[in-house]
Amino acid sequence: MEHVPPPAEELARLDRELAELDARRAQLLTRRAWLLAALRPPAPTAAPGWNPSAWGAPAAGRPGAPAQPWGYVPPKRPSAPNSAQNLLLTLGGLLLTVAAIAFTLVSWGSMGIGGRSAVLAAVTVGALAAPAVLLRRGLTATAEALAALALVLTLLDAYAVHAVAAPDTDGLGFTAVAAAVLAALWTAYGLALGKLHLPLPAAVVLAQWPLLFGAWAAGAPTLVVGWALLATAVLDGAIALWGKGTGVRVTACVGGSVMAFSALMVGLTLSVTASGPLGALAPGALLLTAAAAALAGAWRAPRGFARTGGVVAGLAAVAAVGGVPAAAVPEGWRVLAYLLAGLALTAVVRTRLPGNAAIGVLVASAAVVAGALVGTVPGLAAVLLGPVTLPSDVWAGSPEGFRAAVGSTLPWPKLAAAPVVLALVAGLLGAAYRWWPSLARIAAPLIARETPESAGAPAPGASGEGAPGAPGAAAPAAGAPWYAGGRAGAPWYAGGAPAARRRPSGAALRGAAGAGAAVLGWGALLLAGAVLDAPYAVAVAGETLLVAGLLALAVRGAGSGRDGSAAVPVTALVVAVAGAVSAGLLSLASEGASYAVFGALAALFAGAAVRAGAGVPRAVFAVAATVGSTVLTGFAGRSLGLAPHEAAPLVLLVPALTVLFGARLRRNPVALPVELTGALGALVAVVLAVPDAPFLALVLALCGVLAAGAAVRPERRPVAGYLAAALFVLATWVRLAASEVSFPEAYTLPVTVPALVVGFLRRRKDPEASSWTAYGPGLAATLLPSLAVAWTDPGWQRPLLLGVAALVITLLGARYRLQALLLLGGAVLALDGLHELAPYVVQVAGALPRWLPPALAGLLLLVVGATYEQRLRDARRLKDALGRMR
Repeated sequence: MEHVPPPAEELARLDRELAELDARRAQLLTRRAWLLAALRPPAPTAAPGWNPSAWGAPAAGRPGAPAQPWGYVPPKRPSAPNSAQNLLLTLGGLLLTVAAIAFTLVSWGSMGIGGRSAVLAAVTVGALAAPAVLLRRGLTATAEALAALALVLTLLDAYAVHAVAAPDTDGLGFTAVAAAVLAALWTAYGLALGKLHLPLPAAVVLAQWPLLFGAWAAGAPTLVVGWALLATAVLDGAIALWGKGTGVRVTACVGGSVMAFSALMVGLTLSVTASGPLGALAPGALLLTAAAAALAGAWRAPRGFARTGGVVAGLAAVAAVGGVPAAAVPEGWRVLAYLLAGLALTAVVRTRLPGNAAIGVLVASAAVVAGALVGTVPGLAAVLLGPVTLPSDVWAGSPEGFRAAVGSTLPWPKLAAAPVVLALVAGLLGAAYRWWPSLARIAAPLIARETPESAGAPAPGASGEGAPGAPGAAAPAAGAPWYAGGRAGAPWYAGGAPAARRRPSGAALRGAAGAGAAVLGWGALLLAGAVLDAPYAVAVAGETLLVAGLLALAVRGAGSGRDGSAAVPVTALVVAVAGAVSAGLLSLASEGASYAVFGALAALFAGAAVRAGAGVPRAVFAVAATVGSTVLTGFAGRSLGLAPHEAAPLVLLVPALTVLFGARLRRNPVALPVELTGALGALVAVVLAVPDAPFLALVLALCGVLAAGAAVRPERRPVAGYLAAALFVLATWVRLAASEVSFPEAYTLPVTVPALVVGFLRRRKDPEASSWTAYGPGLAATLLPSLAVAWTDPGWQRPLLLGVAALVITLLGARYRLQALLLLGGAVLALDGLHELAPYVVQVAGALPRWLPPALAGLLLLVVGATYEQRLRDARRLKDALGRMR
């Protein structure tokens, strides 16, 4: 008999086949169009040299067409490549240089003094004179090559003079004089032959050594060497500002940077290692002179160099001014002297220094402050991370002091200034946050002095710009300036120019200052407790009070929004959470401290959740309070002397309260985070109960009750309902395994039968209800435990009965189109059959040749690949058939 599908199924099948035919038709039409295009003759090309424009230029040859249309681009004559010429000249210059060196070093001794002088003089003069003749003939590249050879010859002349004419002179002194003479010679030579690019940069390179080598040759002290380096750097700076040509300026910049850095390192080393304030004065003078020179160069330099010069000047001034008092105080307090000097640099905003140089000085001030703060990081890390080791020995006894609780071996006396540094910077940031408008007015002249190019716009008077009111001039930007809290606006002279670079708004800067004040103030108080080695009780109470203060700041800032920025409340919240973790870990050394701290933290976070507004901070407060309460229940179990698995049911008190709390709040945004936190607490209880199977079954059952209670609410039912069913079934399995029950059907069938009856009644009342909801829990309660026992049962009766039951369930699912019955029954039947056939499969596999399984696997893959489209359609049909089942 031929099976005739129902009309709905047949209609769906026809629709799918028609869609496949439409797709195939579209594919064939696309291929046909491509073939027609490939068979057409190629279109005639345009006339040579004609490039029609995009807006309809007349074609070549039309009446009235211009002789040279605007799209025409005349071909350029291919220029002869000069790479071969450069290669030949380079090789020739290298060969001549090698020959000159070989002559000087090897063949010099075979000639007399007259011949030596005549040869070197003739060759050097010829090499110096030849570029002038070649430049008049236009042979610039050849002239450059001979100039390079002449440079090498002059160096060889200097070596030859020292080796023959003055062998007894000091090498460093002779080198200093020779470098000065050669630098002057090559400067004059480069100025005389202005078209040559090599002589002047070479003269700049030679000018780096006379003062340095002269100081070394004279046996000068280190400070004098530093002055020589600084003088050379100043000379390089002058050349970089007023030198001729890009090569000269770049060479001078590089040389000046190296020499200035070396001079600063010399001065800084001498200042740091000075034995007293008087010994630090001379290096300080060197550093101050370097700062003045850097500012003088920054006064005329472009934006980038001006800001770099400002940074160098600021750092040098801090090292000079701070080094004198630093030499008079103990080692742990020296950082404070440099910090005060760095903070004093902020007075640059009241000077007439150019804007870019002043910004560089402010960057240097910020770098000094950042360096001082970095020095406090080891102490803060020890205070925050030290209590992490306490959970391994909970309630071992109160330590003597804060340092003992932290357990760090840091040299705390050397960190004596760290809390002062943090407190000082925190106070300044707090003052900036409080009086931000006044500071903005003070900084306004500095922003006005910033050069136009630094704002991303050309200077006034440039092409295409005019004064206010002139034609084409842009109107003044509306709104307050960026440093006063408004949006950045382009200046009046930026009309038609690129937009000004965006700057951070005043509200964001003010919020950053407030957030930094909160973090640094908290760190200062924490570090002060460790430096002073406060008693353990005082340290624990102090950290808890700090958390309370931060929570108050977070709640107040989130509620007021006065500053227009969320940086302060968010930072206070993050730091409060970190402080709560640190205080909680610190309290684990004592039982009383643990209860007091975690109870206070739970109450504080709960109060903050009540006082805070709606949104993420309120949810964070509530989650933290839930975590603290969960920890308290764990402490209660430990105080009662309960084993971990015995304390697991006690830990479930907080998850039960979160379920009630969620039912009370309903759709409040705080409800879901709190319930998820409670679920994590329930997971902790399950982990605690794992070592003892009976308690594990009890905890799983209690968790199932909580999930069922959450499933009463419609918005939680899709997840909590399935979770409750899974927990109940899992609790049953664990209980049966713990009782060593070999016939679980005696316990599972009494549950399965009523569950199936309830599911049947549910389906009669609501035919659209899913079979997984109606029959899934009842069937799983018996099939899965029976399958687990059948896999370890050596007999044949249980696998046979389970297979028959699974077959019946599978057939019923196929007959009545019930997805749960079909899949559950089919899966259990397949696994049961696999268990029964496994020994025979192993025997057959052992008897087969080793090559046969891979061959069969390859053949299977080939068959599947050859019939891939058909298999894919079969899989889709199976998916659709399962999807239509309930």
